[in-house]
Amino acid sequence: MSRVAKMGVAVPSGVTVQLLADQIVVKGNGGELSLPGHRLVHVTDDAGHLSFKPADASRNAAAMSGTLRQLVQNMVVGVSQGFEKKLTLHGVGFRAQAQGSKLNLSVGFSHPVSLDLPEGIRAETPTPTEIIVKGSDRQAVGQVAADIRAIRPPEPYKGKGIRYADEVVRIKETKKK
Repeated sequence: MSRVAKMGVAVPSGVTVQLLADQIVVKGNGGELSLPGHRLVHVTDDAGHLSFKPADASRNAAAMSGTLRQLVQNMVVGVSQGFEKKLTLHGVGFRAQAQGSKLNLSVGFSHPVSLDLPEGIRAETPTPTEIIVKGSDRQAVGQVAADIRAIRPPEPYKGKGIRYADEVVRIKETKKK
């Protein structure tokens, strides 16, 4: 059995988990998230502690029990605390501005770039060169941050572009005659 699945998930106060026949629903002050269940994993709720057991002895069932446990753990953390990704803009004149569900970027193109944020995801710009993407769905937060970074990824010669706050860009040496 997966070592991850053996840990289980502790449900904090303020978060409710419903185990339906084909779905797991997690509700909290950060919103509501749902995940389809899997036929190879049995989920049980023991007074605020979720347990994940494989339905049979197959290798696939053991792997899915660990995967499902981690997905449910991310949902519980998401609705209770939330997730965030920080991005920074490096370059002369590079700016970002969040307006409601839109993110306007000026990153060296001949035109400004406007990005519509999906529902449940919000962006903040504490300074014009910082973007903070927040939400309760970990996968969606990561995907939106990756989409923003893909607009202008950091280039290896000057380091200009959009990068994650903890990302290290190795600068190449220029060609010499």
